[in-house]
Amino acid sequence: MLKKDVPQDSGMSEGLTEVCYAVGEDGRYDLVASSGWEPKNITNDQAWDVIAAQLELVRAEVKAGRVSPLAYHMAKHQMDVTLLAQYVDLWRWRVRRHLRPKVFAGLSEAILQKYADLFDVSVAGLRDVATVDESYRPGKDRLI
Repeated sequence: MLKKDVPQDSGMSEGLTEVCYAVGEDGRYDLVASSGWEPKNITNDQAWDVIAAQLELVRAEVKAGRVSPLAYHMAKHQMDVTLLAQYVDLWRWRVRRHLRPKVFAGLSEAILQKYADLFDVSVAGLRDVATVDESYRPGKDRLI
């Protein structure tokens, strides 16, 4: 692709640019800033729609009492047990246990504060997914 043909279709990046390789006038590859590409923007939007649907399924599971609110926050931030355990410096089996509603309800304030700090919510917000903003759209304000 020539430098002049690098797409500049804005999308999810909202003013940010990414670097692409393009052929310059001298026939050599150069780094060129691009604000986006429409097919990539469409694909990213579709992927975030799938994630939003999965997030709503997890929210329903939490409200039904099948999993703890921790599962919602994990889904919102696209984390699995292994990644979350690494971030909060706990064993994976402990994090898995914390996904059980009864175990989560009995967690100490110190453990809850670790999770709350990571997810940038209050301990009360961590415990109650009903207080979480329903208009949250993954991809628009990602934590990670």
